[in-house]
Amino acid sequence: MEQFIGCDAHKKFSVFVAVNEKGHAGEAMRVAHERELYREFLARLPTRSVIAVEASGHYSWLVDEMERAGHCPKLCNPLEAKRRMGLTKKTDKLDAKGLAILLRNGTVPEVWIPPSELRDQRELLRLRLFLVHLRTRVKNRIHGTLGRHNIQVPGADLFGVEARLRLGERLPELPVHSREAVEQELATLDFLLIQIESAEERLEQIMRVSVEADLLKTLPCVGKILSMVLMLEIGKIERFPTAAHLASYAGLVPRVHSSGGRTHMGQVCGNVNRNLKWAFVETGNLVVINQRRLAGTHVVRLYQRIKRAKNHQKAVVAVARHLAEAAWWVLTKQEVYREPHEARQALSSTHG
Repeated sequence: MEQFIGCDAHKKFSVFVAVNEKGHAGEAMRVAHERELYREFLARLPTRSVIAVEASGHYSWLVDEMERAGHCPKLCNPLEAKRRMGLTKKTDKLDAKGLAILLRNGTVPEVWIPPSELRDQRELLRLRLFLVHLRTRVKNRIHGTLGRHNIQVPGADLFGVEARLRLGERLPELPVHSREAVEQELATLDFLLIQIESAEERLEQIMRVSVEADLLKTLPCVGKILSMVLMLEIGKIERFPTAAHLASYAGLVPRVHSSGGRTHMGQVCGNVNRNLKWAFVETGNLVVINQRRLAGTHVVRLYQRIKRAKNHQKAVVAVARHLAEAAWWVLTKQEVYREPHEARQALSSTHG
């Protein structure tokens, strides 16, 4: 008799519950996250068992072990799974049993499991994003210290070569501890720059033979770094049946509240791929910055039209959504980005 297995995974252990075709649940099995013990437990399961496991921060190695043991893991959205279970109580056993029942009923909110190689490459990409955010925070601290002591260094970029020399000459004007703090922060910036450049060099080696990255670079204002983010975060384009699905995955489609003949467009959903959302919104902001150079293009006209009707923020999101849908077409058709035809029927709120 076929059985369906639910796995409630935690940091140090997992709880497994099996449910058979008739819906009868077996005993809960708690397995410690010691690799050998975990492998021994998986080896005792029936061949090619289907196992539902929630997408948590440490699901990666669990899924790898299940696949290595010859089983079929199904990764599911934890929030949606909780809603579908409809449980008023919460225990590890109930959660594991609920996942198994969803699996038996065919209602598991399944999400895509990226290949292990792609997950590994994403770690390098996300390291680079983390280092850049950290660099920005360090720069803001330096600006704050200088502002508190009214030290102004001429130049558009305080951290350019010439401005750094002038800054070094002005540092003695700071109190002793503030001066030491700025000196250490400048040293941290130099170290972060080396780390960021190293990460970018390794990413470039990955992208060197990527046709997808080259195609994404044809989108307006998408360069080397943004094409890397888009390619690695999108993964296999075949998992998105339509362009709207990719835009929704990137968190660029607003919620719709429609009742009694009234329709209200709410905020975009927060449970999305945040790195992909950041990349498309960042591209939208670059379009705004380069309006003069891109004058007359669809993205600029779209931004200006939405801004007049609503505001800057919604206009940038509209541009980002258009770029997300364009990325789907570019990757699906394996063709470079082309300006939309004005006479074409609108496919979404970002067209026409």
